[in-house]
Amino acid sequence: MNVVEPIRNRKELKRIEAILARNQQTGGRDLLFFVLGTNSGLRISDILGLDVGSVKCKHHIDIIEKKTGKYKRFPVNSKLMPLISAFVHGRDDDEPLFMTRFNHRLDRVQAYRIINRACRTAGITCRVGTHTLRKTFGYHHYRQFKDVAILQKIFNHSSPAITLKYIGIDQDKIDESYSKFIL
Repeated sequence: MNVVEPIRNRKELKRIEAILARNQQTGGRDLLFFVLGTNSGLRISDILGLDVGSVKCKHHIDIIEKKTGKYKRFPVNSKLMPLISAFVHGRDDDEPLFMTRFNHRLDRVQAYRIINRACRTAGITCRVGTHTLRKTFGYHHYRQFKDVAILQKIFNHSSPAITLKYIGIDQDKIDESYSKFIL
């Protein structure tokens, strides 16, 4: 199993967003998909399972997580709100939120390709995949708030150690300690 990494550099995140925003063929789908993932911490299965009615005119998104069966509710932040509004304008509530050009629900392979292509175009060389979005959310949330307990709850992890390892903080701390230790 290949373990993917979070995107740790905010400038790289902005480059990816700019690349995705330039793709006019998708009508903003890829940008919204990426920004929703990095701003919600949702698993790819939950992102792809959203319908238009799940997000249209909503200040909170409510879901039942596919993996855990647990209820999750989170607010739509100020970055997501205008992206969602523009993307769902004029669409039916029962449509899948993220669709292919052939009007099928976007699947995880297609989502992987979107993320991977944008990251490679942005010059990112770390291992990326669909789970990179969730890990990126976790990494930056932890760096901003330094609250592993709330992040553990968001992710439904059983311990803080699991959460820190999951978002790559453990390895960052190990690398830092090695680099500062000189005999």
